[in-house]
Order: sequence, then structure tokens, then C-alpha cells
Amino acid sequence: MSLHVLGINHQTAPVALREQVAFGPDALAGALQSLRALPQVHEAVLLSTCNRTELYAHADGDGQLLADWLASHPDAGHDLHAYLYRHRDADAVRHLFRVATGLDSLVLGEPQILGQVKQAWAVSREAGALGGQLDRLFQHAFATAKRARTDTRIGANPVSVASTAVRLAQDNFARLDESTVLLIGAGETIELAARHLVEARTRRLLIANRTLAHAQELASRHGGYALPLAELDKHLAEADIVIAATASREPVLHRPQVEHALRLRRHRPMLLLDLAVPRDIAHDVSGLRDVFLYTVDDLERAIEDNRRSRREAAEQAEAIVELQTARFVEQLQAQGRQQPVVRLRAHGEAARAEALAKARQQLAAGMPPEQALELLAHTLTNRLLHAPTIALREAALSGDGELGRAAEKLFPAAARDAGDA
Repeated sequence: MSLHVLGINHQTAPVALREQVAFGPDALAGALQSLRALPQVHEAVLLSTCNRTELYAHADGDGQLLADWLASHPDAGHDLHAYLYRHRDADAVRHLFRVATGLDSLVLGEPQILGQVKQAWAVSREAGALGGQLDRLFQHAFATAKRARTDTRIGANPVSVASTAVRLAQDNFARLDESTVLLIGAGETIELAARHLVEARTRRLLIANRTLAHAQELASRHGGYALPLAELDKHLAEADIVIAATASREPVLHRPQVEHALRLRRHRPMLLLDLAVPRDIAHDVSGLRDVFLYTVDDLERAIEDNRRSRREAAEQAEAIVELQTARFVEQLQAQGRQQPVVRLRAHGEAARAEALAKARQQLAAGMPPEQALELLAHTLTNRLLHAPTIALREAALSGDGELGRAAEKLFPAAARDAGDA
């Protein structure tokens, strides 16, 4: 049985493929149940974010069954195997620790990923797909990420995809204090974007969401104006900048809507930042004049400076990950070495319970206590020594002295008694 990690991320697959393999929050529990139904899978966790979809499993075999399961996702298509990365055992442990620490993120050291990993762990636990092995692995990952952020500057001046998007808008498009920004969605990414926009003194903030109450909550915290998603067309022309990050499986903003908004704006340019996977803004919108559309993949170029500034801290965090990976693997190996002891004690406990139950039956049937004790001792001795006695006898007949020497170490008192005799 091994630890397996399979997945795709921003480094191995374009957003067009990542959005096909993304699991929405409502689909995770069902997907985990489907995974656990596979005969080789004992435990599973699914991590699905805008930059990655990863499957963590404690399973038998080489992981091919897991790869086939992921590739059979309804929207995955036939080419997913070519984009998958696979890690096993120590490499799987190291990968999770790097993900939780932010070392494998699009924005190096970004803090949101740890919360997303914790959420994936919690969903698996609630779905009954989490067992002891993966639970220990993820708990160790949380501790590793905390230590890396405490002992290094990997988390200094935290940068998220949302803050990078706001900075891109501010530095390359328009003065935010003269702009109207429309946020589509009400989740964590939009919340972060709203905070950065308020700090940048954005002139006007509109927040559209399918559930109006959620948009109103966000607007009340950040001084924006809330509107239902159904009224998006009425207000789109007011927006100089649009930032979208919903959990929708289909685009919420299409080319005809943007074309109409541009006409009303007399073709004043619009900046559209799509931070969602699957994408919220239809791909063909990028073909419109006076529209500048960026996806999460486009932001990678904008954050290269951030990577350079954090390289030294990342090297220190990598050293922590390597140390914690080695420690966790040592613990796994120690558990494996202790399994014979666990099985031996379980055998002894089972023999004791069976012999004791039989003795109680004999006492209840009227057998004298002294006779019942004699039978109890005789039965228990036979149960415990039967298999070792046969093995030692066969070893002696075959000339195998190694088993005999091992028995002397296991039962030194017996060896001394034989020598005295």
C-alpha cells in the first residue's frame, strides 16, 4: 500500500484544460465517494483550486487506476494522461508539503493555498474518505507550512492572485481613484480583491453575485454597491475594470454582453481580469477591440518579480520541507517495522480472549475452578506456542540455525533453562 499524488497544475496544463478537470464544491463529496468505491483505494483527498486539481490517495497498486479515474472526469477529454504528474510515497509527501507551504503556487508563497488544502482535508473527513494515513500526512503538512512561514520570509508581504490582478490594473491600465471596478462573485478571491481595491482608493466599487445577499454582505464591508447577477447587463458599461471569480461551471460573461457595453461606453477600453477556473469570461471576448482580457495564466508573467524577491526565502522553506519530509517518511517506515509486533500482540490478545471465554463457560457449567484454571493455562500455552514450535522444528530439520538464534533472543529465559539442563 502506498501514498499517491496525481494531478495537473498551472505548470503542466493550460487553463482551458484545468477548467475541464476542476471539481466544484458541490461535486467534491460525490467524487470522493466514487474514488473510495474503487477496490484499490483506502483513503482519498481531492484538492481543486483555480491553479490545480490534485488527487491524494492511500491505495494499492501503481496508481494507474487513479489516473484512469481522473481522466474519466466528464469534461477531462482524452489527453489528460499526457499532462498528469505522479508522485509516490516520499515524493508524494514532499509534493504536498511544497503545495501547503506555497512553494508550488503560481504566486510563490501565497497564503490562500494553505486554507484550500485544509478545506480539502475537511471535506474528505466529512465525506468519510479520510483515514489514519492521510490524516497524519495532512496534519504534518499543516505543521510544516506553519513552520516555514514562521522561520522564513516566504510569507512576508503576502501576495495573492487577487492582489497581483489589482496591481496589474493599477500599474498598466488606469488610475483606480478615477475608475469604476465591477467584481463578479463573492468568494475569498473577490473578498481579497475588494480589500486591495479599497486600499488603493478605487473611486467606485460594484459587486455582482448570483446570491444578492452575499454581494450585499461584501458591499457593506467594503463600501460597494451590490447587485444581482441577473442585472449585470444594466451595469456592465459603467465598469472600467471587471474582476471575475465565481464557482460557475459555465462563463457568466459572454461576447454579446461586452460588445453592447462597449457601444454604450463609446468604445472606451475595458480591462477584464478572469481569476476563475473554469473561466467566467468567454474566451472569444478576447477578440474584441478595446478589450484587454487576462486569465490566471496571463498573471504568471506579471508576478515574476515577486518570484525573484522571494527566491532566498523559498530556498530556506525548501530546506524545511526536505527535513519534514524525511521525518515523516521515517515515521512511516517505523510504523511498518512495528507491524509484526502489532500482529503478534493482536494474536496473543485473541488467544487470551478465546481461552478466557471457554473457561467461563466451563465454570458456568459446574467445572471445579482448579480444573478450569488448569485447562485455561494449557489451552493458552498451546495456542501461543503451537506455530513457533512447528517453525523451530522445521528449521532444525532443514539446518536453518538463524531462526533458532532469533528464538534465543526472543525467549532468553528458555535458552538459559535449556543450558542449565
